Amino acid sequence: MITIEQMTKVYTMGEIEVHALRGVNLTINSGEFVAIMGPSGSGKSTLMNMIGCLDTPTSGRYALDGIEVASLNDNDLSAVRARKLGFVFQQYMLLPRQSALANVEMPMLYRGIESKERARRAQVALELVGMGNRLDHRPNELSGGQQQRVAIARALAGSPSVILADEPTGALDSTTSEEIMYMLKQLNREQKLTIIIVTHESDIAAYADRIVTIRDGVVTTDRKNEVPHV
Repeated sequence: MITIEQMTKVYTMGEIEVHALRGVNLTINSGEFVAIMGPSGSGKSTLMNMIGCLDTPTSGRYALDGIEVASLNDNDLSAVRARKLGFVFQQYMLLPRQSALANVEMPMLYRGIESKERARRAQVALELVGMGNRLDHRPNELSGGQQQRVAIARALAGSPSVILADEPTGALDSTTSEEIMYMLKQLNREQKLTIIIVTHESDIAAYADRIVTIRDGVVTTDRKNEVPHV
C-alpha cells in the first residue's frame, strides 16, 4: 500500500535549513494498523503530511497504492487525496450548522457524487461508526466522542484506501479515547482498512498492530506489537 524510500524533507527559513526528515524508509501493507510515535519535533507530523499528500518530499520515493506520488503537482496531489485517503484530526472540523449526515456528505459534494448516492454512502458510514440514530443531529447536540465518530464516518464515506488519523483522541477523555480506538480497531479488522495513526501516547499506540518510532527525522524502531489492545 505504501512504500517510502530514502525520503527527506528540508525546510528553508531564510539562511537556515531545517532537516525535518533525513532519509526515511517505511513500507506499510494493505490492511495494517500502524502507529507512528515520536516526541515533538521528531518529524512524525512531517511524515504524516507526506503520506497524506499534503506536502512533497525534498528527495526520495513515495508510492501510494501503486501511484508514484513524489513528483506529482498540486492538482494531482489533490486528486490522490480525494480518491485514496481519509483524514481524521484531533479537532473534529465539523460544520456547526449542518447535521451529521450533511457533514459526512460534504467531501463527496466536491467530488461530484450525485445527491442520492452521497446520502446513501453517508448513512452507511454513520451506521458503521454507531451513529445511525444521530443522522439529523448537529455538532452542538453531540458529545466529543460522537463528533469524532462523525468525523471518522466522513473519512470512511469516500471509500479510501488509507485512513490517516493525527492525534485522533487528543481532545477526548480517557474513557472516550478507548471507545474511539476500539472502534478504529474494529474497522481495521472487519473492513480490512489500512489505518495509520500519529500519536505521542503509548496507550493509544498500543491499539496498533505495529509501532513505528521516529526521532530526529529518522525511523529509530519499527516493531510488531505482540499484544495489541482488542
